[in-house]
Amino acid sequence: MLRRSPSGFAVSVLVLGAIIAVNVLSATLGSAVSQPFIAGWYADAVKPGWTPPNWVFSVIWTLLYLSTSVAAWLVWRQRRRRRVDRALTLYVVQLVLNAIWSPLFFALYPVIGETATWLSLTVHMLLLAAIIVTIAEFRPIDRAAAIIMVPYLVWVTYAATLTVGIAVLN
Repeated sequence: MLRRSPSGFAVSVLVLGAIIAVNVLSATLGSAVSQPFIAGWYADAVKPGWTPPNWVFSVIWTLLYLSTSVAAWLVWRQRRRRRVDRALTLYVVQLVLNAIWSPLFFALYPVIGETATWLSLTVHMLLLAAIIVTIAEFRPIDRAAAIIMVPYLVWVTYAATLTVGIAVLN
């Protein structure tokens, strides 16, 4: 096993912290834009029977943002042995798509109605594709990182069913 210098360890911890910070920033911005509308039109919207209570979303998203941060960090750690640029770029793409979804779904609905729901579903489908491709890119670099991304894929798939349900029911 290779010994790591203390400075290498510090850099690694800083990078993990930076990845988590980017994820937290993305989540915070999405939440800040969405929160007023969750108590507004969304509270009154007809939702599918499989919609969990609102607090579940916060818990699940917190865990997923932390776990996907770790997955990206594990891939980043392989940068000296493997080419990771494409995998990490795809990770950023899916993060951006995830960040775009919330304002589209929550904030645009009062402005353009049902169209916002269908636009957000389109972004949701692009997000699912981006997550699948990210997992595929992570797998040969770090198998654990790919596995860590699977619950995120499952949750986003489940969330897509909620988006479709809300689009159809409203």
